[in-house]
Amino acid sequence: MIRLRPPGLSSGESILALALAAEVAVFAAVAPQFFTVGNAFEVLRVSVELGLLAVALTPVIVSGGIDLSVGAMMGLAAVVFGAASRAWGLGLGAAAALALAVGTAGGAANAALVSRLGIPPLIVTLGSLSLFRGIAEGLTHAAVNYTNFPPSFLALGQGYLWGVIPAQLPIFAVVAAAYAILLHRSVIGRAVYAIGFSPAGARYAGIPVRRRLGALYLLSGFVASLAAIVYVAHMGQARSDAGTGYELDAITAVVLGGTSVFGGRGTLGGTLLGLLALSVLRNGLQLAALPSELAGVLTGTLLLVTIGLDRVRMTAPARSAAPAMEDVEVRNSQVAVLCAAVIAGSLIVAGTNLWLVRSLASSTSGARTLAAGAEPSPRDTPAPAGHRPVIAMMPKAKGDPYFISCRAGAEEAARDLNVELIWDGPTSLDAARQNELVENWITRKVDAIAVAVENRGGISSVLRKARTRGIKVLTWDADAEPDARDFFVNQATPEGIANTLTDEAARLLGGRGEFAIITGALSAANQNEWIANIRKRLAGKYPGLTLATIRPSDDDRDKAFAETQTILRVYPNVKLVMAISAPAVPGSAEAVRQANRAGDVNVIGLSLPNINKPYVHGGVVQAVILWNTRDLGYLTVLSAAKLVQQAFAAGATSLEAGRLGTIEVRGSEIVLGAPLLMNKTNIDRYDF
Repeated sequence: MIRLRPPGLSSGESILALALAAEVAVFAAVAPQFFTVGNAFEVLRVSVELGLLAVALTPVIVSGGIDLSVGAMMGLAAVVFGAASRAWGLGLGAAAALALAVGTAGGAANAALVSRLGIPPLIVTLGSLSLFRGIAEGLTHAAVNYTNFPPSFLALGQGYLWGVIPAQLPIFAVVAAAYAILLHRSVIGRAVYAIGFSPAGARYAGIPVRRRLGALYLLSGFVASLAAIVYVAHMGQARSDAGTGYELDAITAVVLGGTSVFGGRGTLGGTLLGLLALSVLRNGLQLAALPSELAGVLTGTLLLVTIGLDRVRMTAPARSAAPAMEDVEVRNSQVAVLCAAVIAGSLIVAGTNLWLVRSLASSTSGARTLAAGAEPSPRDTPAPAGHRPVIAMMPKAKGDPYFISCRAGAEEAARDLNVELIWDGPTSLDAARQNELVENWITRKVDAIAVAVENRGGISSVLRKARTRGIKVLTWDADAEPDARDFFVNQATPEGIANTLTDEAARLLGGRGEFAIITGALSAANQNEWIANIRKRLAGKYPGLTLATIRPSDDDRDKAFAETQTILRVYPNVKLVMAISAPAVPGSAEAVRQANRAGDVNVIGLSLPNINKPYVHGGVVQAVILWNTRDLGYLTVLSAAKLVQQAFAAGATSLEAGRLGTIEVRGSEIVLGAPLLMNKTNIDRYDF
């Protein structure tokens, strides 16, 4: 006999526990500040919202069902709570009760459709996902973001008990304990396992299957709304996209923990292990300054292997050994499978370490090497002896060509100034992901944080926390609240951007006609400020121009393409499309080109010259307006380094910025300069 697991854990949970221990060991060796009590509680703190969903989904999946709507219910409950407390005049207690009631009602609707009408839960919850998210977006017009909650409420998600324990952790502990009793220590729990193993058999055994299933989906909606309230307290904002993608992460945690997607098997303890494995993996990668996309690769690999092994075990012939022997004996083939899994995991860990070593070696050698024969600029203050400043810089979205260009300038400045640059951020617009990264950088104790803010209200609280820990904070491209940062590196003034765009539109349209705006996200603070200044310019100087509509692209080229197609059909009098997001300009241009409207509809906007040159030379795009994005990245890192090295401080009116020369400082704003206007006559001069 071969004993592979400690008492109280299944073989799958034992393997997951070993994998978790391996994660901790690896990251303790390679990630600064990972193996500390403070970071351990930080991992638990950021796991609460996702953990609540995972706990609620465990009995649902054990019963053979699924609930894909929990993330969307989080968004709806968050919006209801925010609107009730900030706009409808209700107190926080009444707003919370209303949000919980909405979540319970949503869960009850799922329960009725699944248990009473017998509709497959996948179909029901997929439909309610769209329904809940659509209602939330309708209530907010996909743009309203409720913020400015009182500090007493924010303490629920951002405070600590006795200075150590996250304030929201007891809520999660109570919910987890209640579900443990429900699933493992009650008649209802035994019924849930029976239903998952064989619904027909459970009915023949006299179990009220409909009632039990209905209760699970009702509780799932209630817990999702509770998670929404914790989320709002944690993030300091309530918006319609709260919880986006959380349902998939929660299901991943449940399945990683050994719960069968086919029903009939699973434990809450396994779910908690799966949750910790995901949270530790993400936290460790961020503290080690490894690409956060690696977490998705590793998580997906583990999930596919887990489901595959689960399917193999489900289809394997029944064992003839006694039940007691099943817990302690395994066959040689099973040992081989487990060994292969361990070897695969070891290779993943080894690959991660190799990636880390190479990235660190590359950044170290690159940052310490100046151009051959060049001397350091006397304006560039060297780092203090024995300490190489660490600057963490975050774009709004890593894959956006605009921010890829900014990164090149940031890395140039890091090499010139001999600082370590951490570049990371969400792959798409995600305010919650930005907050999570900042929290981890605070734990790592970086010297400076520079953020291109996606949502001002949502990130300001965590940036204030960074400042209280002695970390220098800058914003760039888009600003946070003024008291949440030291300086804002402004690519150009909002008035300058708006006036340049509006003046060019007026020139092309002869001062009269209709035009449309394709923005990024409707909640983007900087773009909304540009639009406000465009309206002001229209009212004061161009009364003959009419803004017909404003449509979002979410910084996605394909969505900009689709929105422009809609504008061309719905607003036939629009003669100019003004796109104020880098990917939106080529997307709008392609829509105009395919509609054969290039000679009839003009396209201008804020974007990069390189991705628009074919459209400019083809006569589809008349003007591209932007600042030098590489210079923006360069100036941001240089400003952060000088702040850390105390070579620059509040009250300065100018900044010596290396190859950029002297840069103007207006109060707490470092201004790169006036925007560039690029058209067919000069666009080939620019390469970024």
